[in-house]
Amino acid sequence: MIQLNCDMGESFGIWKMGEDESIMPYIDMANLACGFHGSDSMTMNKSVELAVKHGVTIGAHPAYQDLVGFGRRSIQCSNEEISAIILYQLGALSAFCKAYNTSVFYVKPHGALYNDMMKNIDIFTSIIKAIASFDADIKLMILSTTNYEKFEQRASSYGIELIYEVFADRNYNDDGSLVSRTKEDAVVSDEKKVIKRVKVLDKKGYIKSVNGKKLFIKADTICVHGDGENALSFIKGLKKVLN
Repeated sequence: MIQLNCDMGESFGIWKMGEDESIMPYIDMANLACGFHGSDSMTMNKSVELAVKHGVTIGAHPAYQDLVGFGRRSIQCSNEEISAIILYQLGALSAFCKAYNTSVFYVKPHGALYNDMMKNIDIFTSIIKAIASFDADIKLMILSTTNYEKFEQRASSYGIELIYEVFADRNYNDDGSLVSRTKEDAVVSDEKKVIKRVKVLDKKGYIKSVNGKKLFIKADTICVHGDGENALSFIKGLKKVLN
């Protein structure tokens, strides 16, 4: 069954991001920020506690060290630096998980790091190496595309399993990549259309590109966003479709 994942725990100090307490009961997987683009020690602690309370699977959501830019800007790093920032953030979240007798089950890079990982196999490999050196049972969540074989082969060589993610509210190019956020048609804002797309994906295994091409892609999980105006009702609607 396709699961719902959501980026969470991204508040920082007195600055609040998202409606985590309202949304957590309706998702399956929580991608928790680890301090580099959002979150802090108290937020991480509360986020892990909340996920455990609702039986939600915990994933680390590491980013480039860019609080001001919310991790949405690419930062030029060496392969060693990429591995180090993953380990740093994974270790931080794992400490809180240990305190609540749970574990980090997967890693989903955030923002620019996620995009760069999908464009650059060296960055992907650096992330895989870091995860494998920490705990090879931890999975890596990546964007599901029609060209997934190279990622699967590289991950398999390090003993890491992949989780394939689909963005129901983002438009796709014909090659399976996401339409850039710099373009007007990057996001599907009509909630009814998004729910219809999810139904088709769940039953028929494809999502249509902006040009109407059927993209048959793997779908282990769908990303939902918890910071929209009608986020809670939208997520409830998706949950009904997938149950």
